[in-house]
Amino acid sequence: MSRLEQLIQQYCPDGVEYKYLGEFCEIKTGKGITKKDSDENGNYPIISGGITPMGYYHTFNREGNTVTISRVGNAGLVSFIDKRFYLNDKCFSVIPSDDTNTKFLYYVLSARENEIKGMQSEGGVPTINTQKVGSIVIPVPPLPVQEEIVRILDTFAELQAELQAELQAELQKRLQQYNYYRDNLLSFEGRTDVEWKKLGEMGVNLDRKRKPITASKREAGDIPYYGASGIVDYVKGYLFDGDYLLVSEDGANLLTRTYPIAFSIHGKTWVNNHAHIIEFKERTTRKYVEYYLNSIDLSPWISAGAQPKLTQDNLNRITIPVPSLEEQQKIVDILDRFSTLTTDITAGLPAEIEARRKQYEYYRDQLLTFKQKA
Repeated sequence: MSRLEQLIQQYCPDGVEYKYLGEFCEIKTGKGITKKDSDENGNYPIISGGITPMGYYHTFNREGNTVTISRVGNAGLVSFIDKRFYLNDKCFSVIPSDDTNTKFLYYVLSARENEIKGMQSEGGVPTINTQKVGSIVIPVPPLPVQEEIVRILDTFAELQAELQAELQAELQKRLQQYNYYRDNLLSFEGRTDVEWKKLGEMGVNLDRKRKPITASKREAGDIPYYGASGIVDYVKGYLFDGDYLLVSEDGANLLTRTYPIAFSIHGKTWVNNHAHIIEFKERTTRKYVEYYLNSIDLSPWISAGAQPKLTQDNLNRITIPVPSLEEQQKIVDILDRFSTLTTDITAGLPAEIEARRKQYEYYRDQLLTFKQKA
């Protein structure tokens, strides 16, 4: 018999009392404050919904270890704030009586988050009022049982966070390895046997055949519709049929490089005017150029302004080292293998995290399900 089962047998063998939240909790809205009111020297986070502060303030109006529920906008989001903070009027705090563990209350309300979100008012800005939250009925087992459940769920949450950190660290390691090999393979400094060519000399630019379609005029279909950073939509009909290299024409990603700015496309496709499209004679050269463009700093060719832009003229002027086709193939083969390994982890990471989240929610819900006392 587990420690929790022993405590239930000792303190509540005949079931657990269920109460309205408003019976034993103070549910109180915070005080209005804007980001302009925040104090850059303040020590107390301003909580407006969730756990991310909207700024800091010089004083606080809530103690730590407090449950909050956002009441406006993303209404119904349940959070636990562990330190003193300033609660604004976009949230309310839920403070239980002394015979209830605050962290236990947080876990119970987190499990009911969808129910709370369903209490949003219809029309206008989604809002939840305190009366509706006060009508939620939850189990309130004796304090020793609550504390043991908190211990179990805290441990589980810790293990989940550690696993996620390990997966992220492994992904970062693979990315660093990939970047190291890519940069070394694509470095031709001092090589006299490598010809440098302008990109416009290596492939045929097909930008003139692009055609944008506004969202309202797109006819749904199964043909990928590409923009600056990848697939934007799926449409009926196509403009291109074959293997091409797309290069972002505009957007902040040209400078931030959050996503690759060059990517290959295949088969029937539609491309709008936010991505350049280039056709190459050799598949190997197309992939080689794709890897090279994603490895270099493009800022010298990007025009300044509110919207960064890589014009067709500037794209065509980018100089690229061109080794023999055999060496290009060798480089592409190595980087393809590294790219596959990295992609597998990148794709698998969200799935693994989601699986762990569901596992956590299952055990949490099991732990928070009690027979109701007659």
